[in-house]
Amino acid sequence: MKKSKVLLIPFLICSLSFGALAQDKWDLRRCVDYALANNLSVQQTSLQADVADVNEKQTRWSQYPNADFSTNTGLQWGRSIDPTTNQFTSNQLLYQGYSFNASVTVFNWHRIRNNIVSADLRTDAAKMDLEKMKNDIALNVATYYLQVLLSKQQIQIAYNQMQQTKKQLEVTSKREAAGAVPELDVLTLKGQLATDSSNLIAARAAADQNLLLLKQVLNLDAGKLFDIAEPPVEQIPVEPILQLQPETVFQIALQNQPAQKANALRLQSYEAAMRASRAAKYPTIAVGGSLGTNFSSPNKSTYTVDNGYEVSPYYVNVGGNQYSVMIPNITAAHSKVSFGDRWSGWGTQMHNNFRQSLGFSISVPINSSGAARFNYERSKLDLKNAELTKSLADQTLKNDIYKAYYNASAALEKFNATKLTYEITQKAFAVANKRSELGLLNTYDLLISQNNMNRAQYDMLSAQFDYVFKMKVLEFYKGQGIKLN
Repeated sequence: MKKSKVLLIPFLICSLSFGALAQDKWDLRRCVDYALANNLSVQQTSLQADVADVNEKQTRWSQYPNADFSTNTGLQWGRSIDPTTNQFTSNQLLYQGYSFNASVTVFNWHRIRNNIVSADLRTDAAKMDLEKMKNDIALNVATYYLQVLLSKQQIQIAYNQMQQTKKQLEVTSKREAAGAVPELDVLTLKGQLATDSSNLIAARAAADQNLLLLKQVLNLDAGKLFDIAEPPVEQIPVEPILQLQPETVFQIALQNQPAQKANALRLQSYEAAMRASRAAKYPTIAVGGSLGTNFSSPNKSTYTVDNGYEVSPYYVNVGGNQYSVMIPNITAAHSKVSFGDRWSGWGTQMHNNFRQSLGFSISVPINSSGAARFNYERSKLDLKNAELTKSLADQTLKNDIYKAYYNASAALEKFNATKLTYEITQKAFAVANKRSELGLLNTYDLLISQNNMNRAQYDMLSAQFDYVFKMKVLEFYKGQGIKLN
């Protein structure tokens, strides 16, 4: 049974190793691309840019003529106006009408043009907002990506430390069996091995947690198999800090950072909007025209009946003779008209009733509860607010760049210091290990030297990753993006 367990362990190790090798690993570029395609904030900002684009197209259409066509058909009862004669009638009427109206603004002090310019600039600003969101996501992804890289390196350090302690325990156990060292040295190393194992477990848990956080940033399913490529940190290209002077980086960032571009575009948009609101205070000249025609038909037709003549009470004298005046006896009669016959003469009426009109209008705003005036005052305040927003954003950007530069400088100094500390503790441990092998150093002092070296390695690695990230932030402000190769 024990032999079976022994045989099973290598098999499991090989299986896990094969799985690790077979698993597809994502580099930073792939992580960023996936995040940009699936991040909900990016999608929401993209929709806002689309809305701005639709609004701009709608505003652009306002410079074209307005035109509409309408028609109506129906029946009317009771005392009403015949639409073809404009006379009152009590007959039931079948009516139909067609009309086409068009108008175009000829001059309104460039209000429409400035509205179009303002909307176009707002659309460009919304696109810059989208670029800013993408940059923020990329920087966020890079932050967690580097954190995962650091965690994986820390796992390797913890594993190497545990293996080192194991070897020391094997050697010390043999020496204790030979009576060369006391049992206390073996127990001390066993305690250290337990601590090293605990550190390894903690390092793996931290790596898993950081990997989960990276998945959340990518909007990736937490249960999906996922791992990242591990470029050696010392091979990650970093621009010399002397080429990233803060004032130079700031001047470049003013031109290439999407947030700054968006603020500048919005400022121009508010300037155009102010000109448009000022134009609303002045007269507007427009030209318009219309075409139309009508048809109507009653439900009864009227005709006359000749009943001959009848003697009236009046007479005339002709040559001294009186003659009675005869009056024709004519009465009116009505007959029902079928629905189909009521459409008779439709074409003739449509032709005869065809009408056209053409004219121009001048609209002078005199008083509409002060709307034009207060809209203009409000637009001036909006412009002033946009100027302050831009100035504040530029000032914040400058402060952030200077802060990033000083942080990067401090991180470089710290990295150099921790690197020197690690080199010294590494040499010190090599000497301590040789002395321990010769029996000139006890186990307790050896472990102190070993722990000092491992702690220095941890500190150096953390400082190195911190330095790389802070330099990448400076490169990001300079417009170089985030890249690890």
